[in-house]
Amino acid sequence: MTYTETSMNALRRSGDELADAVVATLFERGEVGTFNTLMRYVSTAGSPLPDGLPDVAREYLETTGAPPSWVDWGEMEKARLFFVDNNVHISTALSFAAMPACYLVPHVAKLLSATHGLNYPSKRMAETGQFTVYLMQPDAFEAGSRFIPAAQKVRLLHASIRHHLGREGRWDTGALGTPICQEDMIGGQMFFSLLVLDSLHRLGIHMSTEGAEAYYYAWRVVGAMLGVDQDAVPANLDEARQFLDLYMIRHMGPSDEGTHLTRQLIDLYEEVVPGTFFDPIVSALIRHLVGDTCADWLHVPRTGWDRVVKAVPGLLGVLETIEDRSPLGAWALDRLGHLTTVLELSSLTRGRVMHYAIPEQLKKDFGIGSTVPPTRRWTPPAPAPMP
Repeated sequence: MTYTETSMNALRRSGDELADAVVATLFERGEVGTFNTLMRYVSTAGSPLPDGLPDVAREYLETTGAPPSWVDWGEMEKARLFFVDNNVHISTALSFAAMPACYLVPHVAKLLSATHGLNYPSKRMAETGQFTVYLMQPDAFEAGSRFIPAAQKVRLLHASIRHHLGREGRWDTGALGTPICQEDMIGGQMFFSLLVLDSLHRLGIHMSTEGAEAYYYAWRVVGAMLGVDQDAVPANLDEARQFLDLYMIRHMGPSDEGTHLTRQLIDLYEEVVPGTFFDPIVSALIRHLVGDTCADWLHVPRTGWDRVVKAVPGLLGVLETIEDRSPLGAWALDRLGHLTTVLELSSLTRGRVMHYAIPEQLKKDFGIGSTVPPTRRWTPPAPAPMP
């Protein structure tokens, strides 16, 4: 698929018809509060839906309660093993590259600043981390899993934001496009997949082509379950590179909201890092992964750790050599990565389970050891030609 300004503009006008209709009906009937209360008890796939759930919500949950029929389960297992092998690195890339990339899109930063999530700075990171952990569980798409209900709720959460901004007249659709439009949903999918792979490459992580492609494939499945139009989604990493490059050229730049969100992200992780001596490593990691131009747009501070962070790929290379040569070392590092990810998620959630509820209102004002054969080393797709 080839992406052009015309095709991207069409995606800016499209939302998610199914989820938008469900949310509109819930608000029209005054059933949002009932829905949120009852959905707190719907946390695992295959569980009986609670009595009293609004009919429109029940129909939606039954319709969207299974993964797409086209899913290749072999690829999904490769993706899970890729995550197990690289979980701490993926968490690092999500936190210090993918999230700041969202803040580099001014209209996305403006939208994020319009939600109540800023009253609880770690909420958005906790939701993202928990969602990813749910996705990469062995039983993610089976009865008893937590991923499918989470995806169903996130899809309605996105629709509720479109509903609020449209109803309250607080969004210039002509200038900014539909809130959380198809272009932005695909862009987010690229940030959490291709940009994460780029960041792992920048960190010097050894990845097989098969593992990288499988990880990207898993996020295509996620996109389908979140209401992304699969006819418009890049089918492979080469198409993904073309889309991401064009998306960045079209939209990325500085904004007050992006700066504010980035400052909150840095403050949040400086609280997670023990003591104060290592606090500057948070800013240094962001700057290393997103590059100086983007970091300057976000007002990421320059610190004495900027040069130190550049040595991280060498250190990780030593650890990966140990992992490659020692089964015991591989097991130990996988366990350490798992525990680190769990500890980080626990710190962000403060011991809570994130429920992805539909907000009944928005802020009044906008705020400022893998078994995947490493037969071929993954390298990023070449940059797309300038349009």
